[in-house]
Amino acid sequence: MTLLRLLVALLSLVGLPALAEPVLPKFLSEVPAETLVPGAEAYGPPSADHPVAPVLKGGETVAWAFVTSDFVSTTGYSGKPIHTLVAVDKDARIVGLKLVKHSEPIVLIGIPEAKVAAMVQGYVGLDLVAEAKSGGTGHDVDIISGATVTVMVIDDSIVRAGLKVARVLGLGGLSPDVAATGPRFELNPEATAAPDWMTLEGDGTLRRLSLDVGQVNAAFAALGDERATARALTEAPETTFIEMQAALVSHPAIARSILGEGEAANLERWLTPGEHAIVIVGRGLYSFKGSGYVRGGIFDRIVLIQDDISVRFRDKMHKRLVAVQAEGAPEFLEADLFKIPSDVGFDPTKPFRLQLLVQREVGPIEKVFTTFDLGYQLPPQYLRPIPIAAPQETAPAEAVAAQEESAAHQALWRRIWQDKQVEIAVTAAMLAVLTLVFFFQHFAVRSERRFYWFRMGFLTVTLVFLGWYANAQLSVVNLMALFGSLVTGFSWQAFLLDPLTFILWFSVAAALIFWGRGAYCGWLCPFGALQELTNQIARKLRIPQWTLPWGLHERLWPIKYVIFLGLFGVSLASIEQAERLAEVEPFKTAIVLKFVRAWPFVAYALALLAAGLFVERFYCRYLCPLGAALAIPARMRMFDWLKRYRECGNPCQTCAHECPVQSIHPTGEINPNECINCLHCQVLYQSTTKCPVVIKKLKRRETASASPARDLTGHPNQPKPQPAE
Repeated sequence: MTLLRLLVALLSLVGLPALAEPVLPKFLSEVPAETLVPGAEAYGPPSADHPVAPVLKGGETVAWAFVTSDFVSTTGYSGKPIHTLVAVDKDARIVGLKLVKHSEPIVLIGIPEAKVAAMVQGYVGLDLVAEAKSGGTGHDVDIISGATVTVMVIDDSIVRAGLKVARVLGLGGLSPDVAATGPRFELNPEATAAPDWMTLEGDGTLRRLSLDVGQVNAAFAALGDERATARALTEAPETTFIEMQAALVSHPAIARSILGEGEAANLERWLTPGEHAIVIVGRGLYSFKGSGYVRGGIFDRIVLIQDDISVRFRDKMHKRLVAVQAEGAPEFLEADLFKIPSDVGFDPTKPFRLQLLVQREVGPIEKVFTTFDLGYQLPPQYLRPIPIAAPQETAPAEAVAAQEESAAHQALWRRIWQDKQVEIAVTAAMLAVLTLVFFFQHFAVRSERRFYWFRMGFLTVTLVFLGWYANAQLSVVNLMALFGSLVTGFSWQAFLLDPLTFILWFSVAAALIFWGRGAYCGWLCPFGALQELTNQIARKLRIPQWTLPWGLHERLWPIKYVIFLGLFGVSLASIEQAERLAEVEPFKTAIVLKFVRAWPFVAYALALLAAGLFVERFYCRYLCPLGAALAIPARMRMFDWLKRYRECGNPCQTCAHECPVQSIHPTGEINPNECINCLHCQVLYQSTTKCPVVIKKLKRRETASASPARDLTGHPNQPKPQPAE
């Protein structure tokens, strides 16, 4: 279900309130009018009613300027608003934009500001009237690798704020009173529906879209693409391409008439309060469902559009009908029910349309598309007027605004989660596998060779998938953003915008209780995986490995705690400065940006990796502030899963010598603050070739099995004396 709900219910358009003290005057003084709109000369005084200001040229208003954060409260990954100054002309087209302020760490210290600014300029020329008709889906989002969340937040704020301003000012013919009065009607549950198909068609309960081959060929020819024209359908022009009919069956009378009593009862149980449903039936050469939903779970050929909202249907919102029960119904090849969620802002009393996407292949992997609309309006006999509420029952404008913003925020993060279903599934599978390994580690580490290759394979997936592909690298910046959110007013939105980061942080929180920090640092950190894999390659190339003296090692590992505390202290004064100093983490350079960055950052990351060729996980041991932050609560873990013998540390030092990060004290204790849960000590715990305790036990068993058998008295059995001859 694609919840691209950019505007569920518009703010009261008579005196639209700003979400906070308007920031428009501040940014108007910082950005000259000609910088925002080429050729403009000045700004006029801001409106007394709304935070918008005219952009003047020759004394005439050529556009209206506003700041997105004055109209929508969507926050970025930093948990703070992204302020974009936008200019919209009288035709509701965006004619100028400038990203004026943000706190996004990936842009501050990762992706060049110019790259994001260029992306923002791509919205010049965006037609907000078209966006209103398409439910905000009439444009492509130019995603920047490594900044997906930031880009989608900017897109959401520009489109939603632009639509609000256009409606407030009536630009481009958009009506300022679309949502001002709210719904005037509601479904009348006492209404009845005709029992036969023909009457249902005649009174408008059923609406039809009928296309023949000739119409479809003409539509593709009108696109001007010669490839599409050359591949015209060869059937006779009057052949039915598709006949698609639809009805709103969340009205109980319509459901009983079309679906029958039994299926109508099933539908009622399927829908929760606030949800609605439509039935779509079809026949002809073309399927309105297609087969894409089988692979991706989404019905990409149909979309429901009403005002500024659009609903794409997913497999979980779909039920197949065996047959249509209305009298005289034709035979259809397809008959399906689709659920409309309660939180998308759909109003069953208002007109809506089903947009059918028709595709034509013009190459091995290339297609051309055109669309056709099936309009629907519930006939008046199924509606009744809503009694006018007393003035004291009317919701305050501030409450309406808050509900609107909350719904839009949910739509944005749900849209992001739905777009990342594959990544979420793979991450969940990785977490499940790792959890099983930890719970059954005694069995997992029985074979040293198999466990070694399992670990190398897991770390490779962590690096390639979680790191370079999904950019799911946790950072100390996340913790500083969390603390800043707790201080200034906590909101889940900023954390839900990045699904994999959200999931990983929850898994880290759970792992700290059970196993300590090692579950993440040793297995799920992409940069940690990169260090270990490169070190293993170095070992294969016979690069010498350095083991630092224990006394020096003990004095070096506290450095990372000092770095973390320093960053945390700076964040109390300036989160932006702390985010810049957090560049001590090479994660963005090596993982998010894949070393495509200015040479000082690349040189720093490569230097750390080079040190790791000689001292395994050099950065993890001594410099990582994230590891330090996770190590602080590590001693709160509920269980001690790593098995030890009494002889460990006295006299045996095998595990201490072979621990890849020197987290085992010479006296045998494992330091949970430094342990990365690689489980190598557990491999040694069962090793028949390296662990002296195991070797000693085996020798005892061999000696016992090789010794002469004893009689019941405990004395060795002696051969019976032979009688004398």
